[in-house]
Parts: sequence; C-alpha cells; structure tokens
Amino acid sequence: MTTPSRSFAGSLALAAATVTVLAAGPIACGGESGPAQAKKSDAKAGDAKAGDAKAGDAKAAPKVSAAAVLEKSKNFFQPLPTEAKSDKYALNDDIVALGKALYFDPRLSVDGDMSCNTCHDVQNFGVDVREVDGARARTSLGHGGKPGARNSPTVFNAAIQFVQFWDGRAADVEEQAKGPVLNPDEMAMPDAAAVEKVLAGIPEYAPLFDKAFPTAEKKLSFDNVALAIAAYERRLMTPSKFDAFLNGDLAALDQKQLLGLQTYMDVGCTTCHTGSGLGGTMFQKLGSVKPYETADMGRFEVTKQEADKKVFKVPVLRNITKTGPYLHDGSLATLEETVQMMAEYQLARGKLEPAELEAIVAFLGALEATPPAELITPPELPGKAG
Repeated sequence: MTTPSRSFAGSLALAAATVTVLAAGPIACGGESGPAQAKKSDAKAGDAKAGDAKAGDAKAAPKVSAAAVLEKSKNFFQPLPTEAKSDKYALNDDIVALGKALYFDPRLSVDGDMSCNTCHDVQNFGVDVREVDGARARTSLGHGGKPGARNSPTVFNAAIQFVQFWDGRAADVEEQAKGPVLNPDEMAMPDAAAVEKVLAGIPEYAPLFDKAFPTAEKKLSFDNVALAIAAYERRLMTPSKFDAFLNGDLAALDQKQLLGLQTYMDVGCTTCHTGSGLGGTMFQKLGSVKPYETADMGRFEVTKQEADKKVFKVPVLRNITKTGPYLHDGSLATLEETVQMMAEYQLARGKLEPAELEAIVAFLGALEATPPAELITPPELPGKAG
C-alpha cells in the first residue's frame, strides 16, 4: 500500500569503449570497362553488401563491456540485502513466523474475508492479481468490494524504502502495517481493541505472541501485531541476477540486459531510480518536465503544501516486469508504455527511441526474483488446523 522532489544524478565518464559496431567498406567504381570491370564491381558490391549485413547485425546486437558497465553502475546502485534490518528491534524466526501467520489471516478484517495477502499476494510478486472485467484491477478492491483510490504496490523489498505509501504518510513498515487493518475502505476493523479481541479469541495465537515477545508487558497488542507483520515483510527481499552482477559476476547479465542497463544510466533513469531497490529513496513530482494530468494530488494530501501537489514516492523497480498495472492509479497497463511515459514526462531528453525502450525493458527483466519458498507458501493458520 504502499513516488521525489529532490533528486540526484551522477555520471562517471568511462574511457573504455562500451559499444562496438562494424563498419561496411565503400564500393569502388571507375578505372576499368567491359566484363572485367563488371566482375570486379560485382565482387566488390557483394563484399559491400556483406559488410552492410555485418554492420546491421552489429547495430541490432552491439557488444557491451560488462566491466565498464559494472564500474559505472557502482555510482548508482548497491546490492539488495537478504533482509531489511530494523534499528528498533532484532529480526528473529519467532517474530517472523507470527508475522507470516498474521499477514495471511483474513480474521484481521471486519468481515473475515481479507488479509494483507489479499492485496499483496506473495505468491504473485507481492501485488493484487484480482481481476475486473478480465484484466487486473487498477486499484485493489477493499471492504465490500469497493475499489481503492490507489494502486497497491508490491510488498517485496518495500521495507528498504525511506517512507511507505505512495504519499509517504508512514515512516516505516511497522507504521504502515497498521493502516490497512483499520482503514474503513480496506480491512475495516473499527479500532485496535477490536483486533486484539479477535486474536485473543483464537487460543493458538497466545503461545506465538509469547515466543515472539517474551519480555513485553502486554504481548498480544495491536502494536505487536503490526511489528510482527512488518518483521515478516522485512524478509521479503528478492536479490536477483542483477545483484550477482553488482557483486562482480560479469556473466550474470546477457548482452541485451547489459545494453539496457547502460541505456538506463545514459538516458537519466538514475535521476530517481537508484539504490538497492532502484527507487524508494526520494519523492518526485509526476510530470516534472512536462505537465501530467492526474486528479490525485499525492503528498499534498498529507502536507497541504502547494509544492507537494502531484508529488509521490518514487517506487522500487524490483520485479517491475511482474507488478503491473502501473503508476499510483494503475492507469498504465504495460511496462513499455510506462517506461516511455516516464521518459516523456520525467526526463529532460524526452521520449526514447524504440531500440532504447526495448533495451531498458530487457534490463528491467534482470530485476525479477522471488523470496525463499518457505516465506511465501501459505501457512496453516492458528485455530484453523486441517
């Protein structure tokens, strides 16, 4: 449930050549006449055509220096951690196990029909895959089937972001976890006491809270419910082959992905989408270089400051190939149109060439991965054995 007015761009000039294209030789003409000239001309023309073919092949699949691209990448990205540690408490298996059960438990909703996993399905890249009229819903369906105001982003890697929600109204996942449970348009529980009452009525939860919070004066509390859910989310990290590349494996990305990464950096995507999540580090105005029409005023709804109109948290791009529809309102269905729109409205250089767009989308595919199976397999819920 969980885009930055201040951004940074860095670019280190590299002496190493990054793209190699073969050039075709010129066709000689004149100097001879008759059959001999024709034969030589034909031969040279054939050589030239072969050269042109090689040049075309090279342009279609340029060779990129993995080492050079890696060196430049170090200015913008860091490998993804295997868990997002908190400076407030230590993650342990007991807290995470409790949090996983609570994350999947629909009894945390007023009608007993929605869980955190309903809108952030961890077996489907952490997003809502429910459909409306044969396509993924633009925004999640909440209490009573009412569509929400914003697109539910992925829960994977969400804990590394500098704030939570599209408008940044929650500081961390611990605070964020409380919101949907009590939101009247989402899980719609009336208050914290109602949540505690439901869980206290399920005896099997008591020992789980005891193990997770052995020193707490009040173990089964709404605060601890949120903390446990957040602890579970802090382990939903998805290191991919991009991280292997950042860690020095020059063969981790194929040539298309290397070209895409190089293009991604060259055109300026790194102005906003940087760090280990390739986003989630700043706010940005939607339509920063060209006005973008949206009724949602974003962070303005939180701060009421004019400068924050249409300002959103920049989302992480991890698993972006699997988490459509896109933008805060789910208004764009495909990744290709989304990347092109972002180039047009957020980058000073404007629209991408078709080859650039294709390359960047190929690179984004290298960000795809899932957490360990034991974290995303639905658990046997307390009080619902069998």
